[in-house]
Amino acid sequence: MATSEARATGATDGGGRQALIDATVAAIEEDGLAGVSLRAITRRAAVSHAAPAHHFGDKAGLFTAVAVEGFRDLEGRLTEALRAAREQGPAERLQALGVAYVTFATSHRAHFEVMFRPELLRPDDPELLRAGLATFALLRDAVQSAQDDGFGQGWNVDELALAAWALVHGIVQLTTYGVLGQFGLPVTPVALTASLTRFVSDVIATVGRR
Repeated sequence: MATSEARATGATDGGGRQALIDATVAAIEEDGLAGVSLRAITRRAAVSHAAPAHHFGDKAGLFTAVAVEGFRDLEGRLTEALRAAREQGPAERLQALGVAYVTFATSHRAHFEVMFRPELLRPDDPELLRAGLATFALLRDAVQSAQDDGFGQGWNVDELALAAWALVHGIVQLTTYGVLGQFGLPVTPVALTASLTRFVSDVIATVGRR
């Protein structure tokens, strides 16, 4: 039989931990980061006020868990995108990665809002570091594979990977802050990603490293 303390914190099977993560994600989606409080999260998750401290220590620990979940989900989606595009050319594989990144970011706004906010997290958390580095390593390996197939010969692999990341992350930011809508551009984030990644790939392929 579970103890009263375990029942209060939701610690018997870890369900309280996931309930708090899910409640945090829902709260960010509905109220934004500024509207998130531990009291509101515990009420939404139907756990005791002691549960966040029991599972995560503090709000930074809770946000870190949300970020870890986000990075793992993103890694899985990027892996699936590469698998689906494995028979295509190197530029098309990178384009598929970019589309998967933007699709994840725009459909998982709450996760994405905390994943790249070190001031909200425990940036030295081992799980967070592993999850973040694994995601970037996947991108870098994809760029290396594309280069091995003749794409971007002569360019530094790390620079290409960072450039690819910066491009799609910038599209996400433009979308998040409503900039695309302000200019009345008749394009979706995914369509913009597809066209810009193709444009940049063509430039890299034809110009080369000077």
